[in-house]
Amino acid sequence: MHATLAFAALPLFLGALLSDWAYAQSYEVQWTNFASWLNAGGLLLAGPALLWGLVDHLRARAARHGRGWVALLLLLLGVVVGFINALVHARDGWAAMPSGLILSVAVVLLVALASVMGLQRLQRRTA
Repeated sequence: MHATLAFAALPLFLGALLSDWAYAQSYEVQWTNFASWLNAGGLLLAGPALLWGLVDHLRARAARHGRGWVALLLLLLGVVVGFINALVHARDGWAAMPSGLILSVAVVLLVALASVMGLQRLQRRTA
């Protein structure tokens, strides 16, 4: 279930990235507000996914090897970078760029990798 929640957070983080990119192109301050809210929504879904994944990995004996922990670590890094991104977006619109855009790219990449690895593991478990 945690892989599904992490995958559900990905469109929100992607929306934050696209909003940051739109702000970088147009300098319309509302885009940073959109990015801030989308990032917060992504963190709201990724946080419970991280907690659920940790509980799942601690309970399952078969999951105590490499790939499961790597996906969980990538999700943890994505949540940490996403939180830092939220702090950056709390600043003024001019002060949030270009670091907000760079952090948004990093969050999308980390959460996407964690989601793909988690969903592959889930698919192997059900097959």
